[in-house]
Amino acid sequence: MVDFKDANDVIAQLKRDNAELSGMVLATGVILTQLLQSNCKRELNPQAAASRIMANARDAIQGFSSVNDVDAVMKSRALEAVQQYEDQIKSVLAV
Repeated sequence: MVDFKDANDVIAQLKRDNAELSGMVLATGVILTQLLQSNCKRELNPQAAASRIMANARDAIQGFSSVNDVDAVMKSRALEAVQQYEDQIKSVLAV
């Protein structure tokens, strides 16, 4: 029989852990975006620099996925995140 008090404690701990990880992901994303924007702004063609960085990121994800047992959902989300970063960065860079 399931001890509901223990199950509720486990669920509460998982929710706290998820909130902590979400905060870390948010901070990492903001820092990464700021760094990428700074790097791209230094280039003669910032838009092309952003495209080049993101193409390299996509290639790295594909390469990592081909030699490791990577969950299809994880790979798909990683590629979506690269596109999301590219869109965000390009939206603030000079054309």
